[in-house]
Amino acid sequence: MEYNFREIEKKWQKQWVENKTYQVTEDESKQKFYVLNMFPYPSGAGLHVGHPLGYIASDIYARYKRLQGFNVLNPMGYDAYGLPAEQYAIQTGQHPAITTVNNINRYREQLDKIGFSFDWNREIRTCDPEYYHWTQWAFQKMFNSYYCNDEQQARPIGELISAFKTTGTEGMNVACSEELNFTANEWKAKSEKEQQEILMNYRIAYLGETMVNWCPALGTVLANDEVVDGVSERGGYPVVQKKMRQWCLRVSAYAQRLLDGLDKIDWTESLKETQKNWIGRSEGAEIQFKVKDSDLEFTIFTTRADTMFGVTFMVLAPESELVVQVTTPGQQAEVDAYLDRTKKRTERERIADRSVSGVFSGSYAINPFTGEAVPIWISDYVLAGYGTGAIMAVPAHDSRDYAFAKHFGLEIRPLVEGCDVSEESFDAKEGIVCNSPRPDVTAYCDLSLNGLTIKEAIAATKKYVKEHNLGRVKVNFRLRDAIFSRQRYWGEPFPVYYKDGMPYMIDENSLPLELPEVAKFLPTETGEPPLGHATKWAWDTVNKCVVDNEKIDNMTVFPLELNTMPGFAGSSAYYLRYMDPRNNKALVDREIDQYWRNVDLYVGGTEHATGHLIYSRFWNKFLYDLGISVMEEPFQKLVNQGMIQGRSNFVYRIKDTNTFVSLNLKDQYEVTPIHVDVNIVSNDILDQEAFKAWRPEYETAEFILEDGKYICGWAVEKMSKSMFNVVNPDMIVEKYGADTLRMYEMFLGPVEQSKPWDTNGIDGVHRFIRKFWSLFYSRTDEYLIKDEPATKEELKSLHKLIKKVTGDIEQFSYNTSVSAFMICVNELFNLKCSKKEILEQLIIVLAPFAPHVCEELWATLGHTTSVCDAQWPAYNEEYLKEDTINYTISFNGKARFNMEFAADAASDAIQTAVLADERSQKWTEGKTPKKVIVVPKKIVNVVI
Repeated sequence: MEYNFREIEKKWQKQWVENKTYQVTEDESKQKFYVLNMFPYPSGAGLHVGHPLGYIASDIYARYKRLQGFNVLNPMGYDAYGLPAEQYAIQTGQHPAITTVNNINRYREQLDKIGFSFDWNREIRTCDPEYYHWTQWAFQKMFNSYYCNDEQQARPIGELISAFKTTGTEGMNVACSEELNFTANEWKAKSEKEQQEILMNYRIAYLGETMVNWCPALGTVLANDEVVDGVSERGGYPVVQKKMRQWCLRVSAYAQRLLDGLDKIDWTESLKETQKNWIGRSEGAEIQFKVKDSDLEFTIFTTRADTMFGVTFMVLAPESELVVQVTTPGQQAEVDAYLDRTKKRTERERIADRSVSGVFSGSYAINPFTGEAVPIWISDYVLAGYGTGAIMAVPAHDSRDYAFAKHFGLEIRPLVEGCDVSEESFDAKEGIVCNSPRPDVTAYCDLSLNGLTIKEAIAATKKYVKEHNLGRVKVNFRLRDAIFSRQRYWGEPFPVYYKDGMPYMIDENSLPLELPEVAKFLPTETGEPPLGHATKWAWDTVNKCVVDNEKIDNMTVFPLELNTMPGFAGSSAYYLRYMDPRNNKALVDREIDQYWRNVDLYVGGTEHATGHLIYSRFWNKFLYDLGISVMEEPFQKLVNQGMIQGRSNFVYRIKDTNTFVSLNLKDQYEVTPIHVDVNIVSNDILDQEAFKAWRPEYETAEFILEDGKYICGWAVEKMSKSMFNVVNPDMIVEKYGADTLRMYEMFLGPVEQSKPWDTNGIDGVHRFIRKFWSLFYSRTDEYLIKDEPATKEELKSLHKLIKKVTGDIEQFSYNTSVSAFMICVNELFNLKCSKKEILEQLIIVLAPFAPHVCEELWATLGHTTSVCDAQWPAYNEEYLKEDTINYTISFNGKARFNMEFAADAASDAIQTAVLADERSQKWTEGKTPKKVIVVPKKIVNVVI
């Protein structure tokens, strides 16, 4: 019987659906295992071959764990809200819901063809009101919570209100935007609006003034990863920094817990380090500096208070409110010009850029330790959101301060007299190399202050700061609160209405608040977000429903929020919803959550290290505080898949002609390389007729060939439509089959590494599957399987494979597993193995990689249940023991022939046999060997 992969794959994909093979329910008799992929945004372009890489890797693991007896949850859904669909709607007038559904249907069709073991019964879509009901619910819970630093958890805002009524802010240790002080009587004397404004300072979901990436052309705030080189990733429109009142989530309150939690999870050290740096914990002191000849004063945060004597200038962030106050009239024009330039750069760009820029404010600050006046500068290397937005610059001991001082000719003062302050003496990590004659200083000047170690000096200085009321000791974090507003239409609506300018939550029982219809998807003429076009977008607090805007009376009917939530809103707790996706009474049932607990294996890209993975961990910790999530960390093990890059092809057009010259002849002509569609190239050989039909301008193309072929050039580049190197997985499935695609993507290289897509090797994988098939069927359709005992060689080959693949899957070394399959099948083919005992277990081990062909052959062996329900075989070390060892026989270090010896043969017996062999006589030339070296189980070297 011929291996007809098209019929086999369609057959089993249909049977999996009909038999509900991949549907899973809670089963207390089995140990659970939860596998999850970072779910995709369904773009109109559909999948290319790079997208399934992580899905295939996780699917192999999910199938493997099921074969080991685990109850495996392996769901899939869609991150369906986002800017691309909205932009398409603006351009075409088509509602984003329509394009999103079309895109989802296309994705689903492609995913099904690849044969994933997803439980589609649990599918979720973030744009589905049934789903975003619980995103809105979580937001309301955050709005009605504050964070208690003493208890290190979120608590109901009602507890805070009760405390304000009895003791005011006395003894408060809670997370807040600004430290406030008031008595119980002062609280009671405030109006409802004033009280709500105060509570906003403490809520976990709050409205606050913050710097954002504002894109005027798109009319919306953008996340850092949506901005590239100062323009929007979508459309390339200019982006500026702008202060806006936005919804924010108090992620910073969870900074220490986010840091501590990294010790409890199985993530790569590099990813953990990335998160640690993003969270950025530092211990130091806040110190007040007064502005010379002014009543103004400002606070700086420093981790090295002991370097106060080395301060030679101050630097403010361009966004700091102090900039306006300290800029003198003479410097106003220069400062304004600098601020205008800075607005066009995102914080991420400013952090990465090591170039120097800045402007003098015209004012001076007084060093509280020395009484000395130092100049106040403004520079974009200081960020408003970190610390206080102001720094004291100690250029002798900080690389960026040093570069700034050198650039602007400012003083660089070491802490120890006698040091050589020069570019040659500066060490970017340690500071100035110390040449001081003082005996107590031996390496770097900042290793000593009056003979103290750094640790001692810092402690002494902190004590001095406290005793003299110059500031306070504090732990600071770089982690910023998350901006949670977007001026878009296609996103989750906020369940918020406004009364007297203050936000209130709609009734929880009225959720979800569904997205309304609008006439336009652009901002309004007055600059409001697209929801400003909605005519039925007001909240009736009596009837608890959405009503027409004309009914707004600000007594019982109020306007609703016009912003929508960002993309990460829907993806921050989706792993919990997969556990219980059809529950309309709770995000997840407590007992179901107790069973699945958290994600055992999470697979996704490294680009989410500081966005999604921070926000989802924060979101889960908040739900843990509420008793919703049973585990504080949502993702126990994380594997980052690499990127499959495109392998581009080029044709070479001779200048001013429509003639194309083959690769190895191009140097004889003046040519222009042109990207060509890789789908009309096979093994770098161009399909000339397909090329002529590809685009009208090439219809009359002529070719200069090599040996009758046109050979294309190639390069590894990002897979992109503009480079014509996007490979559609449907084409691979149609030509070679899904099992070949699955195995080939794993064969390309380690899962976590990026690698180029290259179809030159795919034929080899396809031939392997055909050879595997030929162990069961002859070319004449004869069924070969025999129920006979296996030989020692066959058992050895099989158990060597089982051991290798079991270890490889646990380590995600799938590429070496594919190689092991090829070796094993070749060995069994050469042994003419047709034993059911051997091939039955081979099918099980291969099934996670190539499920369709394995299901078919499993059925041919007489099984009536899916191969998914088989048992993963254990390898037997007894079968792996070698009876004989093949030794290389060398003379004076040069290999001459090989000999077989029993595995337990003694060295002296091996030596005797080698010298007695007639082949040795040729190489010894009758001479008596000086010595014979036997390296056990490897070589014998005869020294003449």
